[in-house]
Amino acid sequence: METNFKDKTCAEFTAVLAGSDPVPGGGGASALAGAVGTALSHMVGSLTLGKKKYRDVEPQIREAMGKAEKLQDRLLSLIQRDAEVFTPLSEAYRLPKETEEEIARKDAVMEACLLDACSVPVEIMDCCCQAIGLAEFFAEKGSKMAVSDAGASAAILKGALEAASMNVYINTKSMKNREKAAELEERCDRMRVNGGEQAEEIVRKVIRQLRG
Repeated sequence: METNFKDKTCAEFTAVLAGSDPVPGGGGASALAGAVGTALSHMVGSLTLGKKKYRDVEPQIREAMGKAEKLQDRLLSLIQRDAEVFTPLSEAYRLPKETEEEIARKDAVMEACLLDACSVPVEIMDCCCQAIGLAEFFAEKGSKMAVSDAGASAAILKGALEAASMNVYINTKSMKNREKAAELEERCDRMRVNGGEQAEEIVRKVIRQLRG
C-alpha cells in the first residue's frame, strides 16, 4: 500500500475518509481520534511543566508525557496498519467457493484474515484505555488552567474506544471459530466497559470543577 494515511493533512485525510474507498474506515478514524485525545493529555503536561505551583509533581508529569507520546505515535501508526490488514480480507471475500476444496481454502484464508483484521482495533482499544488512565492523571495532577483539555481528552478517547470496538465485533461476527470470536469479544467488552466508565467519570469530575 503506497498511501501513508498518517502523513496526510487533516483536510486530505477527511476527504479520503468521506469517499467511496473502504480504507481508511472506522478503524483508521478511531486510531486518529485516539491519537488526538492522547495529544490533548500531553498538552496538559506541556502547560504544567515549569510552573512553580506544580514543581513537586514535575517528574511524574514528565513520565506521563513520555507515555502519552509513545501511545500517540502508536495510534498514528495503527491508522496505516488498519488499512493494510483490510486489503487481504477484502480479497478473501472474493475467493471462489465452487468446490469443496475451494470452500475449505476460502474458510481457512477468511479466518486468518478476520483474525488479523480484529487485531488492529483491539490494539487501538488497548492504547485508548492506557491513554484514558493518563487523562485521569493529568486531570488530577496537571495545571488546573488546562483541566478542560484533560476532560476533552477523556471524552474523545471514550469515543475512539467505542468506535474501535465495533470494528472488532463486525469481524468476529463472521468468524467460524466461535470460541476465538467469543474470547476477542469478551476482551473488548471488558475494555469498552472499564475504559468507558473511567472516561465518563473523568468527564463528570471535570465538568463539576468547571461548573462548580
